[in-house]
Amino acid sequence: MNFVWIHAALFAVWMLLMEKSPWPTLTLVASLEAIFLSIFVMIGQNRQADFQQAKADHTELTREIHVLTQELHRRLIDGSA
Repeated sequence: MNFVWIHAALFAVWMLLMEKSPWPTLTLVASLEAIFLSIFVMIGQNRQADFQQAKADHTELTREIHVLTQELHRRLIDGSA
């Protein structure tokens, strides 16, 4: 939430003190900021998706190892009996 308050304060200072007619520049800056933030969100989502896929792959591998271990134990027990 600090992010929102900091930006609101900066924009208010800019509008009140920096320029006589701040709207065109302020609109440009806010639009560019929105573009960059959306790009960062998409990058974060892609990283999260990659992490989830790696976790799913690891889980599947663990299941396969478990099945193979059970089969090996079954063969060892059946062979020794």
